[in-house]
Amino acid sequence: MMHDRQRRQALKLLGAAAAASLLPRFAHAAITPPSVIRIAGGASFVEGKLHLTGLSSVINDQGWLAQELGKRNIRLEWFTTSHAAVGPMVNEGFANNTVDFASYGDLPSAILNAGGIETRLLVPNGYGQGDCFLVVPADSKARSIEDLKGKRLAIHRGRPWELPLVRLLQSKNLKYSDFKLFNINPQVGMAALAAGQVDALFTITDAYLLEERGLGKIIWSTKEAPPDWKMRTEFWGAKSFIQNYPELTQLVIDAYIKAAYWASQDANRDAMIKIAASAGTPESVIRRSYDDWNYSWKDRWSPLFFDVLQKHYRNALDFALDEKLITRKPDLSTWFDPRFAQASLKNLNLENYWQPLAAGSKSGKKA
Repeated sequence: MMHDRQRRQALKLLGAAAAASLLPRFAHAAITPPSVIRIAGGASFVEGKLHLTGLSSVINDQGWLAQELGKRNIRLEWFTTSHAAVGPMVNEGFANNTVDFASYGDLPSAILNAGGIETRLLVPNGYGQGDCFLVVPADSKARSIEDLKGKRLAIHRGRPWELPLVRLLQSKNLKYSDFKLFNINPQVGMAALAAGQVDALFTITDAYLLEERGLGKIIWSTKEAPPDWKMRTEFWGAKSFIQNYPELTQLVIDAYIKAAYWASQDANRDAMIKIAASAGTPESVIRRSYDDWNYSWKDRWSPLFFDVLQKHYRNALDFALDEKLITRKPDLSTWFDPRFAQASLKNLNLENYWQPLAAGSKSGKKA
């Protein structure tokens, strides 16, 4: 009996020793940093060269993030996308773990998370962004969406700018069945409007091009609407990456907010406009799109979580569910993760640089 007891005790000790010997290996594996961090959004190849826009361009030009990651033997890579398919390409990147962070739109994020691939909203992308426009031919007598009832209306369905159109229709007690709907992308829509094949186009900043060329006129925009009607893009991170590498996540968010701070300064406004125009959009269009009495230039780049954000994403999820783009709604209470942005603002001494904007309020300054 004593022999059996000793044998069992010996086996227990051997098992504990074996587990202890394995623990450092598994612990090391759990915290081993990645060899590369990939960020999507605002990046594409133009004539064989990497072309970055928005805060991605600022982060790249500042070089701080690449240097800090280099000290840790980690490379920074920009995940390139087609401007016509940013949402699907970024979602595919998150799904197959080839994207760690991304700056992109609201509906694609809802679709991704509803499908079981979890991301977290880490940094809101300002207040006065993402306007949409209702444009008609230059000689049209229409002055409002009501005047277009029964006529041909073009919209690229399933894209982030469809939600503001739905909000506009609902506010006027209208629905899609009140129009002859054409589901076409903005480029085709512009051509169709110019050729008189549709009576109106609901689109993004392409509307300014139509006006400048004398082919159309804007009769409504989200600049006239409540703040939560605007399209939104935010900075998102893969939940798994955030959980596994919180320190690296903080480093990335620090770089993002450093870039937002630089972009928000009036002295750098022209530089940001040139960055936006470098993708091929005329500077005149960029300037008009940035011009907004409702928000200051600084607020346009604010990284603060604010009330309008919650309202916007509740509406976006309701819309996606109603349109059967998703079959279930992600939990908003876990979707937003402000910890890293708040830490960055504190670490960078920017806690009081931006001020919160409550739902329904405006900054009161011209952009």
